[in-house]
Amino acid sequence: MRRFMALAAAWLGMGAAAPPPPADMALWRLDCGTVVIGDLDVFSDTYAYRGRTKTLTDSCYLVRHGGRYLLWDTGFPKELVGKSETDGPFTASMKIGLADQLARIGVRPDQVTYVGISHRHDDHTGQLPEFPHATLLIGAGDFETLKQRKSDRIAPWTQSGGKVEPVTGDRDVFGDGSVVMLDMPGHTEAHHSLLVRLPRTGPVLLTGDLYHFTENRTTGGVPGFNTSRAQTMASMARFEAIARNLRAKVIIQHEAADIAKLPPFPQAAR
Repeated sequence: MRRFMALAAAWLGMGAAAPPPPADMALWRLDCGTVVIGDLDVFSDTYAYRGRTKTLTDSCYLVRHGGRYLLWDTGFPKELVGKSETDGPFTASMKIGLADQLARIGVRPDQVTYVGISHRHDDHTGQLPEFPHATLLIGAGDFETLKQRKSDRIAPWTQSGGKVEPVTGDRDVFGDGSVVMLDMPGHTEAHHSLLVRLPRTGPVLLTGDLYHFTENRTTGGVPGFNTSRAQTMASMARFEAIARNLRAKVIIQHEAADIAKLPPFPQAAR
């Protein structure tokens, strides 16, 4: 019965019968860095991008829901600000940290209610330690992997008493269907995307790393380093069905052209 109720709640959080989103909602796009890909073929297990390079964004997002805030992903570590570092085909850089950006809109790190993490990779968890007072929402499988690797990124929640809620399946963050973590495994063990229903803009889908750039989405490209090809393909099919059915605005978090669909910071989508 408990499992049935959980499934029913997740369905209602996404279904057409969901209540309208609260009027006091907003979505900000945040700059969490840039990464130059020297060999784009790392994002294909079918050799689709041989000999190509590309610059990707690393974006994070803040959702205001009444008086509460959800920070979605935390980008590269703050130690990268003003620097550039190369690791294999990836050269990462960052101009400004998350706390400094939040200060521009009058939000302190201790005001962030939830930090939602799409998945465990370094470019999405780098500034997690800056928000130790927030409840951490992360896929259960990804959290377990980080614990096994003794990642210092999650130390506030594994060693210092921070509140963590490992997510299995979908998660209706505020309980009214306006913000839902969508279970999209395959890129990692428990990868999630995010649905945000805004009162004026309408539904917005943040991909996490289900896709990395536009061509990756249009061709259904799967990176060779994903944990499961089959799960990735199933997640893509589900994501595209949701996008069609809700007529949602899709934001590929690493694609500059998609991020530009949202107002430039410090403006917000509402």
